[in-house]
Formats: sequence, C-alpha cells, structure tokens
Amino acid sequence: MKVVLHKKFEKAFGKLPTKVIKQAIDRLELFVEDPTSQVLRKHALNSPYKGSFSIDITGNYRAVFHLVEKDIALFTHIGTHSKLY
Repeated sequence: MKVVLHKKFEKAFGKLPTKVIKQAIDRLELFVEDPTSQVLRKHALNSPYKGSFSIDITGNYRAVFHLVEKDIALFTHIGTHSKLY
C-alpha cells in the first residue's frame, strides 16, 4: 500500500508529542506493509468522514484516510479521538 499525506495531516503531525510521532511512524510503516493488520484496528467511519477509514496510532490518537485508488491511501487527519470526532 502506498501512503500519501495531505498538507492538513502533515501540519497536525508536526504538532504531535514526540512519543506520538514515533508511534505514528511505526503504525504508518505497518500500514504500508500490511494494511489489514489487526494491530491497526482499521474501521470505516461515518459523518463527517463518511467514505473514510481510521487506524489507531495510540490508545487515544487516530489517523484518518481514504483510498484514492485500490493501493493508494491519502491520510487527511491525525489527532486525539475527541478532537477528530
């Protein structure tokens, strides 16, 4: 799976705590290798992100993406569960 990062994602990513950034990099690498890994807890989302999916970064942080093509994921948002939803 190829990962593309939206500018909004990159901006939010840069503001995350260092520990969360490291965990996010690990999770995105895992997503590239195995997007169906149970560790990611990938699931479809409803409004306002209908058509998108979420993966777990930590217990409280999530990353939101949608598939641009079958093998290309565009990550658009990252943040705490309460800030995203």
